Amino acid sequence: MNASPRVTAIVLSWNGCDRTLACLRSLEAVTYAPFTVLVVDNGSSDGSADAVAQGHLGVTLVRLPENVGFAGGMNAGMESAFAEGADAVVLLNNDMEVDPGFVAPLAAAASADPACAAACSQILFDVDPPRIWYAGARFRRNRGHGGRNVGYGQPPLPQSAPAYLTDRACGGAMYLTSEAFGRIGPFDEDLFAYAEDTDWSLRAQRSGLHCLVVPASAVRHSVSGSSGGESSPTSIYYSLRNSLVVAERWAPLGPVRTWLRRLEAVSAYAVQAMLSGRRADGMSAVRAAWRDFRHGQLGPRSTQRI
Repeated sequence: MNASPRVTAIVLSWNGCDRTLACLRSLEAVTYAPFTVLVVDNGSSDGSADAVAQGHLGVTLVRLPENVGFAGGMNAGMESAFAEGADAVVLLNNDMEVDPGFVAPLAAAASADPACAAACSQILFDVDPPRIWYAGARFRRNRGHGGRNVGYGQPPLPQSAPAYLTDRACGGAMYLTSEAFGRIGPFDEDLFAYAEDTDWSLRAQRSGLHCLVVPASAVRHSVSGSSGGESSPTSIYYSLRNSLVVAERWAPLGPVRTWLRRLEAVSAYAVQAMLSGRRADGMSAVRAAWRDFRHGQLGPRSTQRI
């Protein structure tokens, strides 16, 4: 790979025009070169795509006719970026705002480690003073949910801290090369949204690679902005359904332990739903997630079966 890889930031947008434009404004200040920006509009109906096209002429815009989820949208963006000659991409949720120097540490960490599949920024809550939302995450074989991310709620890690291994990359701020994409493949579009990055990380490990957290790279996050917040019914539905799918795909257990893991996962998300501001909708999401998991119903949640 070149000493300075050609990097494309891929911003996934769905009906969040103000957030997307704020993310793009932060990307204008990025100091890394060579660097380009690509926006994938996931079938927005709020004018997001037109606002990007009119206000950011230097940005490549990929318009998708419908919402194909995080997995499908990012896959479309990566295929387009790599086809246009990018050596690497940085995946970004549209509710991220980046520090100007966030790309170079990711590129350096990945280039220095031949076994690196993905390098992730530390992701901070967009509050003052900042606190960690993601600084790595574990994959617990015996649990049907991920639990809190590493460092959750703590002060930011110093930028001098070295890169370190993590079980689970976070697709919200994730650097990967064209070689890694070719070796590991795209996200699983059956998952649609949530846990597709966990599944990808575990596939990377199966191929002999690993994922890193790079504290010198920092981004700020309005958490789960596109899905209504961490405890929204949408987040609960996809998190529960997909966490169970990925757990049973990658960590099969015997019958008793499988059902204990399922019970723990459903209970954890039921508690989250009850503590949210939308208890009835949250519990409906838990029931729908369990039903769809048991029936093998993946892809987008059907609006007819809420």
